[in-house]
Amino acid sequence: MRDLFDGDIVDQRDVQLAPGAMLLAGFARPLEGALIDAVNAIIARAPFRHLFTPGGHRMSVAMTNCGRVGWVSDRTGYRYDPIDPVGGHPWPQMPAVFADLAARAAAKAGFADFRPDACLINRYEPGAKLSLHQDKDELDFNAPIVSVSLGLPATFLFGGLNRSDKTVRYRLIHGDVVAWGGPARLAYHGVMPLAEGEHPLLGSQRINLTFRKTR
Repeated sequence: MRDLFDGDIVDQRDVQLAPGAMLLAGFARPLEGALIDAVNAIIARAPFRHLFTPGGHRMSVAMTNCGRVGWVSDRTGYRYDPIDPVGGHPWPQMPAVFADLAARAAAKAGFADFRPDACLINRYEPGAKLSLHQDKDELDFNAPIVSVSLGLPATFLFGGLNRSDKTVRYRLIHGDVVAWGGPARLAYHGVMPLAEGEHPLLGSQRINLTFRKTR
């Protein structure tokens, strides 16, 4: 079988990945301080944890959430839940700086009036990766996905509507935002294993904020 991670690395700025999908170069960079402060406040209340897939596989990416609901995974399946299963309390509220950034990025990519109700916060350390997948646990596929990269660079994989479609690799750096929806809403995507490195603000990690409208 062909390696699904094949493809040339694309290192362009403000590029259309596919109809309905845009990479917005450095869009979040002016807000880096406020975003990092907000992440630190969230993880003080809902710490990062490594979830397990329904098949029992421990995810290499650590995560937490903020917003009305959070995405969780365990042996019973994938789902959104208003309660943090670790802390037993509601997830932290989504900071205004998060919601505003997500709405502005979505609008620039062609999706007006985006109002996310969930933000998945992923922490990648060297070696962590995210296999090709579709974001399909939401009830509203009319809303886009908005993904913000902070910290170490990552190689982002973006493909088509079938797992077997060719993927293209894009290098995402601190402050880059990717937004996809419309005909690209269910595109397969993933992240290659994170390379070693040191970011001046976040050290040897990458933080990814993924905004979604779940209903």
